Amino acid sequence: MSLERLNPADLSPPTGFSHAVVATGSRLVFLAGQTALNTEGKVTGTTLPEQFEKALTNLLAALRAAGGTPADLARVTVYATDVADYRAQAPQLGRIWKQLAGRDYPAMAVIGAVRLWDDECMVELDGFAVLP
Repeated sequence: MSLERLNPADLSPPTGFSHAVVATGSRLVFLAGQTALNTEGKVTGTTLPEQFEKALTNLLAALRAAGGTPADLARVTVYATDVADYRAQAPQLGRIWKQLAGRDYPAMAVIGAVRLWDDECMVELDGFAVLP
């Protein structure tokens, strides 16, 4: 399995994502949207960084259960209820990403959402990974 991250010089420099990821492998893992729910199904965290950390932790737990690691992530989509707040807190969110998932960034997008399944949720992450 391999993931080749491509960031062409004729595109703006990527910050916290890769422009393209070429995946070669034999298993695809589709990861359901994860929010800041704990094991009791309760939303944890009252700030975007707290909820982002829990949602990413949950996404990576699902990935690990499938036998993957953060380096196997090919694509992640972030759904945020306040994109302006997400942009303002991007440096802190980037630090959380690096701490939990490392520096191998998947192709990513941030999508503004009016609301998520649970009213208190500010962010949701889903994605897919390619495993050997």
